[in-house]
Amino acid sequence: MKVVVAGGSGLVGSKLVQRLKLGGYDVVSASRRSGVDTVTGEGLDDALAGAHTVIDVTNAPSFDEPQVTDFFRRSSEHLLQAGERAGISHHIALSVVGTQRLQSSGYFRAKEIQERLVARSGVPHTLVQATQFFEFMANIIPPGSGKEIVHLPSAMVRPVAADDVAERLANLVASAPSPATLEIAGPDTFHLNELVQWVMYSYQDDRPVVADAEASYYGGILDDHTLTPGPDALITDTHFKEWLDGYLSGSIEIPHVHHPDPIAHVRA
Repeated sequence: MKVVVAGGSGLVGSKLVQRLKLGGYDVVSASRRSGVDTVTGEGLDDALAGAHTVIDVTNAPSFDEPQVTDFFRRSSEHLLQAGERAGISHHIALSVVGTQRLQSSGYFRAKEIQERLVARSGVPHTLVQATQFFEFMANIIPPGSGKEIVHLPSAMVRPVAADDVAERLANLVASAPSPATLEIAGPDTFHLNELVQWVMYSYQDDRPVVADAEASYYGGILDDHTLTPGPDALITDTHFKEWLDGYLSGSIEIPHVHHPDPIAHVRA
């Protein structure tokens, strides 16, 4: 069975490609590195020819408006249209838990557009929402040094390892499309400020951290329910502490991923 991974060179995509190959699938990693551009549509028809499943794990290079909205709209439209032409049997799209609850954020508004395009398409599909990746926790640390106070939201989060998300996505290839949105989350719940402080101290960043309900996250304000999954979420196995130990020991590698600072609220 041929499976196309759109965004196959990214954090989740690279792990997903490896898992699918080990599972015996004929896998195409579709990214600009392989001559496929989902934003322009270049190379999509050739990449999808004869494919059974497309898994969309692409992410925008910029989280600013209007670029982020333009990316998810054009990329999703081209993938879905190419999938329809190719007769794809299953389109799986990865989104974020809390997308509908954080529409004050431009990034999450763009993800909502992506989800609507998939849901309204004529292509058999499954929408998957995952919580924040362990791998992105360091990106939440505001820039700075010294003893300046760092203000972070105290909202509850339930982050997940990217490799665990890749495993669940790979398992969906053998499943039928689902009318329900599937949620994936890690096994532990944290206050965001405490979790980020834990990572900061691991990086020997000893700036004081305070909980601030007014601190924004990707331009939006969080509460304890914004980024946490519902009771039917698929819960993964990897705990954050064991993942962090593996990362700090060098046994876990993270591809370089640049994202803008999601916390726009740092006070001296």
